[in-house]
Amino acid sequence: QVQLVESGGGLVQPGGSLRLSCAASGFAFSNYAMRWFRQASGKERELVAFISSYGYTTNYAGAVKGRFTISRDNAKNTVYLQMDSLKSEDTAVYYCNVQRLSANYWGKGTLVTVSS
Repeated sequence: QVQLVESGGGLVQPGGSLRLSCAASGFAFSNYAMRWFRQASGKERELVAFISSYGYTTNYAGAVKGRFTISRDNAKNTVYLQMDSLKSEDTAVYYCNVQRLSANYWGKGTLVTVSS
């Protein structure tokens, strides 16, 4: 079955960096686009970044453009989110997502807290 396992979250000061990872299994990873979403406390889940199946196309939410970078390693079945110049408003649970056969699959998320 499809499994997505996020890691790399934690507490970081404003202006700092973190790299999130999402290890995927149970499907042909290199055939599918991948997405990172986030959900802050009391808010709707929002799309942060998208990467196409071979990584040729990436897209970002306006709030993170120029600060976050999505990438993937198809040999390792892993997608990454490099987050730089972090702000307090980036505090959220970050989720990895794949849309496969009209179904959405999610990991359990990893918490990122940006605070001094």
